Amino acid sequence: MAEMGAIALWISLALSSYALLGSVLGQVRHSPPLVESARRATFLLPLVLLVATLSLVGAFISRDFSVAYVARHSSLAMPKIYTWVAFYAGNEGSLLFIAMVLAAMAALALWLAPAKVRDTLPWTTAALMLVLTFFLAVTAVMANPFAQLPLVPPDGDGINPLLTHVGMFFHPPALMTGLVAIAIPTSFAIGSMIGGKTRDEWADAGRVWGLVAWVLLACGLLLGSWWAYTILGWGGFWFWDPVENAALMPWLALTAFIHSIMVQKRRSMFRMWNIVLINVAFGLALYGMFMNRGGPVPSVHSFGASTLGWVFLLFLGVGVVVPFGIFFWRFPLLKSDRNLDSMLSREASFLMNNLLLLSIAFVTLWGTVYPLISRLFKGQEITVARPYYDQVNGPLMLALVFLMGVGPLLPWRRASLRGLRERLLLPVAASVTVLALLAVLGVREGYALLGFGLCALVAASILQECWRPTRVRRRATGEGYATAFLRLAWSNRPRYGGYLVHLAVVMMALGVLGGSFFHLQRDVLLAPGQSTELGNYRLLYLSTEEVQYSDRTEYVSTVEVYRNDRLLETLHPWRVSYPAAGMASTRAAIRSTPVEDLYVVPSENQAGGTVVMRILINPLVWWMWVAGPVVVMGTLVALWPQRQAVPSRQPLSVPPAAASINPARPRDVREAG
Repeated sequence: MAEMGAIALWISLALSSYALLGSVLGQVRHSPPLVESARRATFLLPLVLLVATLSLVGAFISRDFSVAYVARHSSLAMPKIYTWVAFYAGNEGSLLFIAMVLAAMAALALWLAPAKVRDTLPWTTAALMLVLTFFLAVTAVMANPFAQLPLVPPDGDGINPLLTHVGMFFHPPALMTGLVAIAIPTSFAIGSMIGGKTRDEWADAGRVWGLVAWVLLACGLLLGSWWAYTILGWGGFWFWDPVENAALMPWLALTAFIHSIMVQKRRSMFRMWNIVLINVAFGLALYGMFMNRGGPVPSVHSFGASTLGWVFLLFLGVGVVVPFGIFFWRFPLLKSDRNLDSMLSREASFLMNNLLLLSIAFVTLWGTVYPLISRLFKGQEITVARPYYDQVNGPLMLALVFLMGVGPLLPWRRASLRGLRERLLLPVAASVTVLALLAVLGVREGYALLGFGLCALVAASILQECWRPTRVRRRATGEGYATAFLRLAWSNRPRYGGYLVHLAVVMMALGVLGGSFFHLQRDVLLAPGQSTELGNYRLLYLSTEEVQYSDRTEYVSTVEVYRNDRLLETLHPWRVSYPAAGMASTRAAIRSTPVEDLYVVPSENQAGGTVVMRILINPLVWWMWVAGPVVVMGTLVALWPQRQAVPSRQPLSVPPAAASINPARPRDVREAG
């Protein structure tokens, strides 16, 4: 299996190199057969890389410890269900995974490319194959997952205990796929510029693949937060870790790009700006891969023993210089057709949205790289802690939420103050009502009050924007409210998919506000039969069962949860010790409701069954995890293809009878969007 995988890996490298050179030479020499041959090579690549992937998976399943990578990341005691996790647990396997998914997405993107970019598709192919060739060359030459050991050990080292979690089946693949997927819209932009198509030809493909990369990164970030919340035992979901930041920053840049590309599609504006945004997102994605592949800033997420950091640093330089070089080369041809008519318009709100998102990204970048700068210039490493990010990014994020509430209420081109006041009346009233209720309930934290008020503003503005056109359609057609709304949403899927995503952001904001400002915590030492209280809960610790395995010892505790002397639930938090690895991991027991989470995690086991417990009450965190499926649903709605209008064959002059088919007034049609 290892030999077959190694052969497939080298064949893939040859195919990607051929596709790269064939696309360039075929386009330069005007040789359509060579261009077509290179294109077909890209379609063959996913199949060959699938052979390499299945070969490595087969080596894990058969416990072939003659393969060095298998010996380092698995053992006889490892449950076979974690084979897929072990596959990308280290540099070698994760690079093979990245190459496989990039090859598959590149082939799909080229196959589904719209007709308007066909002329420049060879340049797009060349850009994609350049990125893929880099990953394949590094994998084959410097991090070959099929390298053999001279002596076969009787057992392997085993998987990292922190990876034995259901979230690891999805969190790393989603993040890796999302990061590398940014290469696709970037390649469409580069291909269009090199080919001289500097108008809006690439906008459709850029939007679709930008959304794909965006939702993958969003899911990966949320799943990573859930993993940290359930297994790390500190009761939080975000720590501003350097590698967490490295995944967040390209997501922020992509969020700006997705909003801005809609303005280009609708108004033929922001052409230069969108090229800058997608180039920045690609550069930040490469920076994230550099940080994760042996970067100089320590992180619990990175491959600390890797020596590939310098290779990815060089590629980061190429990935920044080349796209921006092409951008400046074509700069005179990228001028937009229209200028900004007014700062009180939807276009201006998108621009402000972009600036806020980039500000958050670069504040985060500065905090991440500052330890390197301090080490370089001051001779000592000064670590930037969480308070910096919270204090600087917090106000920027609140401003972003405010803009989410106001932006959808603004029309294109220009808004009147009177019309804006009318549209803001209900959302502002909802926000003030929420603030008053929270003040009556005793909430005094300023940032929390402002955050909840802004969440109410956004939710009310979205509901208003759904209600008004639904009411207009119902009056015009006589349909029921539900039918009118569903048909309206289906006719404008990008807008209403965006509204769903904005509601998901409100849900996440609720979880962040509740968990950050109103959590309660207690660390307590309990013997069997003892109880403790926190908030409205009383927790009775019964016992801890010790279970021995060949590679680990599990300590499973039993805790009964009471409220007003009524048993609510029996929880089983547990802790695992891995003597050979010198590590321990915990698994929190969580009673989760829409109001609050009761979070119980054992931190230390002592003689006689005594255990140190950390108990937390985290309000509203449940909404963060519910937001994930809503984000996916909203993105799928926005991505669902629209039916193309069939050109009319009617005469230019429409008879009066035909003109009366649609009873809606012009004003009603405008309100219906």
